[in-house]
Amino acid sequence: MRFVYAHFPINASITNGNKSIEIRNFLGEKKVRKVDMLEGVSILRSEKVKDEIVLDGNDIELVSRSAALINQKCHVKNKDIRKFLDGIYVSEKGRIAEDE
Repeated sequence: MRFVYAHFPINASITNGNKSIEIRNFLGEKKVRKVDMLEGVSILRSEKVKDEIVLDGNDIELVSRSAALINQKCHVKNKDIRKFLDGIYVSEKGRIAEDE
């Protein structure tokens, strides 16, 4: 999942042993949005890409639902969504390849 923003950079901190994420400075708001992951899903910050997080888990339905929870928490309300494209969106789906 990638952070998309035009003016105010989205700050996200992973807490509770990779089981929850706190989203700050979304559209410049002071409100802290907290999303707890479902059982068996963990969050990792990507080292390769700057504004990217990776959701990891065994059950694809739980991982997909956790991604949807994060996406819905950053939904822009009372504004034109064609203009305000800020949010956290799913950028890629698939398996994580392990180096052997």
